[in-house]
Amino acid sequence: MIAIKRLSSTDADFAARLKALLAFEGAQDESVDRTVAAILADVKTRGDAAVVEYTQRFDRLAVSDMAQLALPAAELQAALEGLPAAQRSALEAAAARVRAYHEHQPLRGWQYEEADGTLLGQQVTPLDRVGLYVPGGKAAYPSSVLMNAIPARVAGVGELIMVVPTPGGEKNALVLAAAALAGVDRVFTIGGAQAIGALAYGTQTVPQVDKIVGPGNAYVAAAKRRVFGVVGIDMVAGPSEILVVCDGHTDPDWVAMDLFSQAEHDELAQSILLCPDADYLARVAAAIERLLPTMPRREVIRAALENRGALIQVRDLDEACALANQIAPEHLELSVADAQAWLPKIRHAGAIFIGRYTSEALGDYCAGPNHVLPTSGSARFSSPLGVYDFQKRSSLIRVSQAGAQTLGRIAATLAEGEGLPAHARSAEYRLDPPAR
Repeated sequence: MIAIKRLSSTDADFAARLKALLAFEGAQDESVDRTVAAILADVKTRGDAAVVEYTQRFDRLAVSDMAQLALPAAELQAALEGLPAAQRSALEAAAARVRAYHEHQPLRGWQYEEADGTLLGQQVTPLDRVGLYVPGGKAAYPSSVLMNAIPARVAGVGELIMVVPTPGGEKNALVLAAAALAGVDRVFTIGGAQAIGALAYGTQTVPQVDKIVGPGNAYVAAAKRRVFGVVGIDMVAGPSEILVVCDGHTDPDWVAMDLFSQAEHDELAQSILLCPDADYLARVAAAIERLLPTMPRREVIRAALENRGALIQVRDLDEACALANQIAPEHLELSVADAQAWLPKIRHAGAIFIGRYTSEALGDYCAGPNHVLPTSGSARFSSPLGVYDFQKRSSLIRVSQAGAQTLGRIAATLAEGEGLPAHARSAEYRLDPPAR
């Protein structure tokens, strides 16, 4: 039997139990942080030499210089051309859909002119260079290459540098093919905190980037935290999450497998079902018991469901939507009749999957929207990765001579009030006649 938690919103202790269920200690392990700090400092000081040494040690590669860790563009293209036809077709179809969706996202500049000739506005420019971290070896995610690289390309980023570890020399053809398809400029087979350090500080071979995006293990996450401010980062993501709101009329097997789809990521992933029908919850529990033994990653799924999973009975779908907003999940499935009608009630979710046929897995690979999403309740205040994450906004201010007469007096008054007389004089010098 799977010991997945069963809760009811009518229980006296429901609020406390839900809070405990959602609690996730995101603080990093102190030993991991110490190790990462030392690696970053070493890479910052010694550059290529440090990166090569850590790659020899952690990835078991017999290399002597960075030239051996750079993949030529021809190798990426060869990986794409060497894919089985079905894989290449699927990868190309996913890339096209991701690109088409993100082409709707770019921010646009704007400006307006006031009556006295003063111009105000906003100029939007892409980042110059972005670093993309991609997990390597057996834990390889070509979909992450597409989801991170394509929005950057749509934004107009000048150069895209990808780092991907190849432990034991193991390269993943799909990852390299995705890099070719997405237009990655340069690829280095390095990983871990040393790769983050190389991207953040630059080395003799790896150019410094403006922003680092992409998922990684605890060492990568800790390194991204530490270099934030030197460079931008996308986010520090927690374990994967899915919340299914169901009215009790979706095939229980479908919902059980949707819960599995996130639980198979790792033992800390969270899968929760909200439904007003107690009998349906029991049917889903039975489906979980029946289907779990068929899953290759069944032990990971079992651990995730027992650690942080739950089947929760709610009073009605209105309460389910209210709880969804409280949970603010990474992925939210509205597996209900007339799902579109319930959409206005949802305020907090990374991605919303509308209707019984919209499995979360489609969003992971090929629907089009980005699968890099806020976790651990951060959907309350943050958004999916998008083109806008690879653009900057600069304010435009052009004050006319006439405008300076009005604005100068306002600024001088406020500056004097703040005790900053040089600010006041700077504005007053432009008055007609100038204040001296």
